[in-house]
Amino acid sequence: MDSRVMKVLQIEDNPLDASLVKEMLKEGDWARFEVTHVTHLADALTRLAEDTFDVALMDLSLPDSYGLDTLRAVHNVAPDLAIIVLTGVHDEALAISTVHCGAQDYLLKGQVESNLLTRALRYAIERKRSEQYINQLAYYDNLTSLPNRMLLQDRLRVALARARRNRLVLAVIFVDLDQFKMINDTLGHVVGDRVLQEVAERLKACVRDTDTVARPGGDEFTVLLPEVIQEKDVIMVAERILAALLPPFIISEHELYISASIGISRYPLDGEDAEALLKNADTAMYRAKEQGRNNYQFYSPAMNIKASERLALGNGLRRALERDELRLYFQPQISASTGEIVGVEALIRWQHPEWGLVSPAQFIPLAEETGLIVPIGEWVLRVACQHARSWQREGLAPLRVAVNVSYRQFDQNGLEEMVIRVLHETGLDARCLELELTESDLMHNKESVISTLRFLRNQGVGITIDDFGSGYSSFKYLKYFPIDTLKIDQSLIRDVGSEPDDAAIVTAIIAMAHILRLKVVGEGVETLDQYTFLHDHGCDVIQGYYFSHPVPPEALRELLQKRH
Repeated sequence: MDSRVMKVLQIEDNPLDASLVKEMLKEGDWARFEVTHVTHLADALTRLAEDTFDVALMDLSLPDSYGLDTLRAVHNVAPDLAIIVLTGVHDEALAISTVHCGAQDYLLKGQVESNLLTRALRYAIERKRSEQYINQLAYYDNLTSLPNRMLLQDRLRVALARARRNRLVLAVIFVDLDQFKMINDTLGHVVGDRVLQEVAERLKACVRDTDTVARPGGDEFTVLLPEVIQEKDVIMVAERILAALLPPFIISEHELYISASIGISRYPLDGEDAEALLKNADTAMYRAKEQGRNNYQFYSPAMNIKASERLALGNGLRRALERDELRLYFQPQISASTGEIVGVEALIRWQHPEWGLVSPAQFIPLAEETGLIVPIGEWVLRVACQHARSWQREGLAPLRVAVNVSYRQFDQNGLEEMVIRVLHETGLDARCLELELTESDLMHNKESVISTLRFLRNQGVGITIDDFGSGYSSFKYLKYFPIDTLKIDQSLIRDVGSEPDDAAIVTAIIAMAHILRLKVVGEGVETLDQYTFLHDHGCDVIQGYYFSHPVPPEALRELLQKRH
């Protein structure tokens, strides 16, 4: 006999039938059956609330309940329980109905012997487990065990029906992890998956048992609050989520910090159906990202206008390259020691036929998000190199032209080949090209970035870390990367004359960079005081409005000719 123990809840008011079943189960050879016998539905529901059973063996006719209502009551209280109906009623239609209501089998009293009964119990339990496994795959996220998109939508539809009947308010909360891709790219998917699992646990701790935390996919989570009394209740949950993510995530000896952008929509204020509520919560979440991340935003109709504008912007940007609407401006870089123009930074502009000059702050994030930054980045590199070579042919002194590259370009195979091909086709010497990327871009897929930068640097291309001081700002990282120049973020330079801390940080960056044999560029210089500070503390190159705004190629040519 098998050593396993199967717990059976027997719901039967006839003492003779109950005794007979117990005797049959004693003879089973598949497992040892531990039988708990009750005679009333109320007692059965109490036992199910207090204990866990493998299977229920029940009659439908009890002193306090009759027919399918008995089965439904048991199934509602214990939906994961295998159920066999054992009754004296020979009714094919009833048998089919019991299966539809959650039973695994329908047996007739007087037609069951020991082997048949134990076999039926075994199959019922195995079928229920198979059903649970299939249900888990279909309705739950495999990584976090949270409800997936399909189950979320089902629960949202049920909650909406209840809210309409009872005139309730419900809320949908979208939670998007900020810059989670950097963790995946830098530390790998194993670490990223463990972060998602920990986030899931923290989110579940922020809500009630009656609420739903789901993972529709990726680094997005959705919280459904099926009954909201006051708006402050939703705010409390959103703030609880932000607070729950504040403590660091300790994963494989890595100390990681995660924040989230949260969007909220409410029924009936922000939508009458599931699709509208999910869409509007998503829209509000993007608004939270635009507001600097790590915050929550309630949906408002004005956001739809913003979303429509964003859609139009994306469609227009796709056509901008084809229609020759992109423009390249150049901002001079000045030697702090000689005052000569020693380089220029290429800066993209979008001249739209209807909207006029579109700010890069509007379209560059969208280009990165959609992947359009890859063809746009190649266009910028090519046009910048063409202009730099053209100025040389006109007899002007060779300048280094700095071009910004995005982490998305590193994600695409062939960045090295593209850069070398453009240099070859335009005839520009590699030593006249400088690529700028930010600290955060460096941390995306670190090994691949290092390999690409090392190859390009060996060809003569200069490498600059842009906006140094706005991200990781750790000199520890610099030794890993083949770089030539640090460009100090303008947020630090802005207050060097009035903020001692900023002045001390800038001074330290310059000194440490020189120890590492790196050149230093101060960007965003707008005043004489800023220029004087940088000059006096040994900054190599100055860039900013104090000398020149970004100008079109023709204006830069005139400026170069005057200084030639």
